[in-house]
Amino acid sequence: MQTQPDQHFEVAIIGAGFSGLGMAMALKQDGIDDFVILERAADLGGTWRDNSYPGCACDIPSVLYSWSDEQNPEWSRLFAPQPEILECMKAVVARHEIDGHLRFDTEVQSADWEGERWRIETSHGTTLTADVVVSGAGALADPKIPDLPGLDRFKGTVFHSSRWNHGHDLNDKNVAVVGTGASAIQFVPRIQPDVKRLHLFQRTPPWVLPRAEPEIPSRWRRTLSKHPRLMHATRYAMFSLLEMFHFAFRHPALMRLTTERRARRLIQRQVPDPELQAKLIPDYRMGCKRVLGSDRWYPAISAPNVDVITGGVDHLTEHVIVDEHGVEHEVDTIIFGTGFEATDPPIAHRIRGRDGNTLAESWRGSPKAHLGVSVQGFPNLFFLLGPNTGLGHNSVLLMVEAQTAYIRQALAYRRRHDLATIEPHPEAVKRFLAEVDEGTKGSVWTAGGCSSWYLDKTGRNSTLWPWSVRAYRRRLARFDPAEHHMTQPRPARVLTPAQA
Repeated sequence: MQTQPDQHFEVAIIGAGFSGLGMAMALKQDGIDDFVILERAADLGGTWRDNSYPGCACDIPSVLYSWSDEQNPEWSRLFAPQPEILECMKAVVARHEIDGHLRFDTEVQSADWEGERWRIETSHGTTLTADVVVSGAGALADPKIPDLPGLDRFKGTVFHSSRWNHGHDLNDKNVAVVGTGASAIQFVPRIQPDVKRLHLFQRTPPWVLPRAEPEIPSRWRRTLSKHPRLMHATRYAMFSLLEMFHFAFRHPALMRLTTERRARRLIQRQVPDPELQAKLIPDYRMGCKRVLGSDRWYPAISAPNVDVITGGVDHLTEHVIVDEHGVEHEVDTIIFGTGFEATDPPIAHRIRGRDGNTLAESWRGSPKAHLGVSVQGFPNLFFLLGPNTGLGHNSVLLMVEAQTAYIRQALAYRRRHDLATIEPHPEAVKRFLAEVDEGTKGSVWTAGGCSSWYLDKTGRNSTLWPWSVRAYRRRLARFDPAEHHMTQPRPARVLTPAQA
């Protein structure tokens, strides 16, 4: 027997990160106050709340890492550190009076379509309903920890970089870092001087480009604050510069002739040991995996107290990691920098559509959404940073804003025509997916010679948008009713005196 819902909302937003909060601000601007934000953690911030590891910072220039209408002239560095980004988010939420819509420590356990509304069960044991659900859960929200034989027997301290154990002192410890991705490249240089020995497990080396991290002079920050037009011009100039890089991702030969040469020179300049150099040069095209930037990475892993172990972990004992070559490494701390469940997000196992199947069952290992926003068979469900909307060259917040604007149009159309449901036509979904798949053919992501988290278990790129941000904005500039199936609300049932 189903319990009666505690409350009904026009819109329920899942997640209080950049995506969810941006959607909330957009609803406010449209005069919609009947919404709730369901956040499983005790505070807002999403990725920028969870990732508090040493050295955590944005890897996109700070000027692009804010909402377009809430630009921040006070960034202290070209690449803003995590505490500044989180503080900026909180300040914006306060200005827009979003606080009253937030429900913290409230995880969505299930969301089921009930004909004309969504029924949502939460971790509090409460039930609510909503006409529309917008998922801002994000692809980089749930840490991925490999199922290593013997991990449950290990007696030391274990944690993932996105759940950093700040109470654990790394000084004079034998530390193993598993993974050499975007998080490791930031925290390894910070912890390397403090640890006794650092065992870095590198299955495949990343491509790393030099990246200066200059402070932004206070006089420049004051100038930007006084002259908003200059702030906008600076942002536009940086956006346009980064936009040009998408050509190289689609044409691997360009990548080899340009940025790969810079990356090789960086290794030669910063790594004196030829044997270590050989370990650090990737055998795949740059961009096939996420391109990283750092001037500190190679000096840190060239230090005398660091061992770079090529290959993965075979198994663990109580105090030892045994690598794939059978070599034992005695450690007392393991830090996983192994990424996230990007192509199999847990939220997909909790949302059930019209036919009773979950998103995960519908996707069958390959997430698909029309324009990266909506899914056939799941009425009134919209995604922010959904499938095929990630980027390798520019700020994903620009993609989120395009999606938010599109969803606003869809909701306005729904209200204007008094519709019960909106969902994409199967033909529209097929056309969009065919375009994306064609766009990724021959790109560094599918023809670059590597296996990456961009590709799902079927081998399809279900993560990235293969063209420019401008192209995506144009694609989402207008909500097209012809691409959607829509229904009117059922007429209210009139009871006869006998039925009453």
